[in-house]
Amino acid sequence: MKQGENIIVGISIGDLNGIGGEIVLKTFEDSRMLEFCTPVVFASAKTMTFLKSHFKSEINFHAVNKIDEIVIGKFNVFNCWNETVKIEFGKEDPNIGTYSIKSLEAATKALKNSDIDVLVTAPINKYNIQSEAFNFPGHTDYLAKELEGESLMFMITDLLRVGLLTDHVPVKDIATHITPDLIEEKINTVYNSLRKDFKIQKPKIAVLGINPHTGDNGVIGSEDDTILRPTLKKIKDLGKLVFGPYAADSFFGSNNYKNFDAIVASYHDQGLIPFKTLSFGQGVNFTAGLNKVRTSPDHGTAYEIAGKGVADENSFKEAVFSAIRIFKNRMGYEELTSNILKKSPKNMRQLKRN
Repeated sequence: MKQGENIIVGISIGDLNGIGGEIVLKTFEDSRMLEFCTPVVFASAKTMTFLKSHFKSEINFHAVNKIDEIVIGKFNVFNCWNETVKIEFGKEDPNIGTYSIKSLEAATKALKNSDIDVLVTAPINKYNIQSEAFNFPGHTDYLAKELEGESLMFMITDLLRVGLLTDHVPVKDIATHITPDLIEEKINTVYNSLRKDFKIQKPKIAVLGINPHTGDNGVIGSEDDTILRPTLKKIKDLGKLVFGPYAADSFFGSNNYKNFDAIVASYHDQGLIPFKTLSFGQGVNFTAGLNKVRTSPDHGTAYEIAGKGVADENSFKEAVFSAIRIFKNRMGYEELTSNILKKSPKNMRQLKRN
């Protein structure tokens, strides 16, 4: 953390033809945001000047060419390019995709070097970012390569948290990807994140089945009985409060999800359809399990409304708030656990006698 409580929030600008620039500007037009965080947008002064003019934003920004020129309490723009970029709202453009990557790479470098405290990513287009140099399905996969730890897509709100065993995997390949090792890895990541990032000491985790009705005793697939159930029993026997597998079709409609601190879904749509139905516009995509904090809004580029000035910034604002809260929780957790480890054997014996 830099200079007291004012956390430095790095922001990758995302797809410039989408709504990313608009929701970033709208989020920080409220000057109160600058009282507890310092934004650094990785783009260019020329690009931000265009966006500011187009959306008639009155926000003032401070342009920098070096990270050490960032001013705490100001809206900073880090110049990742100098040329003028042709922005055509609503258009899928591979050239625009290259600027999305320039922004993301510069922001990730700053995150790895601890020049920024957290990273919040505006939406990208997964198709137009692809190239020989950048071949990742999205942010999560790229950050998993660049940062330390085991990444997990964790969709969060104040009342609902949904993690995934598999994320950007074709439906036909899901069952082959779900192995005992993967299940253990993902559930351990969720468990550790709940403790470290959300201050939940004894997390309760529900796991959704792979097949409809969790296979109906093998009538609709055997994976729940042969892979999922035995692995969950093994994890539970080790002391973790893990329950399931539950049939996914009724789990959310019955409000059963409210009995747990997190739900682990077997695949992308099984978890994200109910999550976005229950919390669209307020949800946050958090990449759990990594050594750095990254969040993003729960929506995409929204080309259909890009440039019209009607985009809702609430999910992006929640992503900023969530990144800050998680960062502070991690600092508190690390301080607490390091203090425990630093206790001398003599003090530990005294504590036991007391």
